[in-house]
Amino acid sequence: MSEQFTVGGQSIPNITTGYGAFLVLWGIAISVISESDSITSYFPSLLGLPLLISGILATKIPEKRKLWMHIAATFGLLCALGGTRFFMVMSDGINYASGSMLMLLLTGSIYTYICVQSFIHARKAREE
Repeated sequence: MSEQFTVGGQSIPNITTGYGAFLVLWGIAISVISESDSITSYFPSLLGLPLLISGILATKIPEKRKLWMHIAATFGLLCALGGTRFFMVMSDGINYASGSMLMLLLTGSIYTYICVQSFIHARKAREE
C-alpha cells in the first residue's frame, strides 16, 4: 500500500490548501458581486481560511500533519453542515446566498469524504 493517499495525483494537504483558497475567494467574490452588506455572505471565506492555513501547515510541518488534517476535516464537515441550510431556503429559488449554501453542502461533503478515505488509508498503512 502506498504511503501517501492522493486524489487525482494531489496529496490531501494540497487539496486542502486548494479547497481553502477556493472558499476564501468564493466568499469574497459572491459578497462583491451581490453587493451584500451582510457578514454572512463571507461565511465560505470564514470556513475556508482555517482550511487554507491547515493545508499549508500540514505541508510545512510534516510531523504535525495528522493534527492539521484532523482540524481541516473538522472544518470540511462544518462546511457540509453549514450547507444543509440550503434545504430551508431552496423554495425561494437559487440566488447568491442559496447557491453558496448548496456549494458548501456539495463541496464540503466531497471534501469530508476524501478526508475520511485518507484517514482509513493511513490507518491501514500503519497496520501493515
